[in-house]
Amino acid sequence: MVQLQLVSDNSLPKVGRSLQPVPNDAAVPNDKLLLDAYSQAVTQAVDRVGAAVVNIDVKQTRRTSRGSQEVGGNGSGFIFTPDGYILTNSHVVHNASQIEVTLSDGRRVQAQLIGDDPDTDLAVIRIQAADLTVAKLGDSDALKAGQMAIAIGNPYGFQATVTAGVISAVGRSFRAKSGRLIDSIIQTDAALNPGNSGGPLVSSRGEVIGVNTAVILSAQGICFAIPINTAKFVISALLRDGRVRRSFVGIGGQTVPLPKRVQNFYSLPVASGILVISIEPGSPAQLAGLQERDVIVGFGNQAIASIDDLHKALTDEKVGVRTELTVLRSSEKLSLAIVPSESNPR
Repeated sequence: MVQLQLVSDNSLPKVGRSLQPVPNDAAVPNDKLLLDAYSQAVTQAVDRVGAAVVNIDVKQTRRTSRGSQEVGGNGSGFIFTPDGYILTNSHVVHNASQIEVTLSDGRRVQAQLIGDDPDTDLAVIRIQAADLTVAKLGDSDALKAGQMAIAIGNPYGFQATVTAGVISAVGRSFRAKSGRLIDSIIQTDAALNPGNSGGPLVSSRGEVIGVNTAVILSAQGICFAIPINTAKFVISALLRDGRVRRSFVGIGGQTVPLPKRVQNFYSLPVASGILVISIEPGSPAQLAGLQERDVIVGFGNQAIASIDDLHKALTDEKVGVRTELTVLRSSEKLSLAIVPSESNPR
């Protein structure tokens, strides 16, 4: 059924009024100019970045109930240095036994894993090849909702696929498979599909502003990218150390609300804290005297209201540094000295 909408009578011609024919294409020139400008922005951005986008095929060995099994997978990435360094997602290449890269000109090259960081879902690999096109990295801190966003990748193996949309929102949070929260995530409606992972999200200036990482499969047009400024930090750490160093205290916990009377009595700046459920033997938490059922409300000079707050506080600068841990134990407020160790050291 076609739904009809009534128009107001002042839009209808009056009897006796001479009617002037209106050309059907009166607005066409302006519309055409707008469409041409949009098309040119997309095509120029793709021209600048497209040749730097690569397809990544991996082989991974997985353990099953019947033994080990080799499985394949694929994703996208982009070259960011002339000597063959490529940025992609950690989940694309993590634990890969073989990585093969297909360049935009059809060349197939074996790649080496330089390092990956599951906590931000980013990884760097490298190929040895000549005449490489390099993508220019932009500034994700300058993004605003409504800006054009262009995704380039290889969904389902369809190489060099381009989709376009806008920045739907900035400053989102997204939980990595490791459990850590990734901050400042970019939300876009530029369509992403399996295989787009690791490909670039590009601005109208032809600069990479994000690394495409995930979609909500049950939704339409809700896709996410790691901001390129986060990637710049991770890249430098992976090129230097092969990993991103973070500190570790060795607890299992959950965020719980604090009674109002406890907040008021101790003048706490937070309304919740971390209830300690488990403590790893020999961990910094055990050595500091932390106990199960303690509630953590502070780490150093930072108030701690949730597990995510503690994750953010456990940076590489805290490794080996004696830090004050503020906890509530029964009705007491205690200060414990804790020395975080390095998470997953080599």
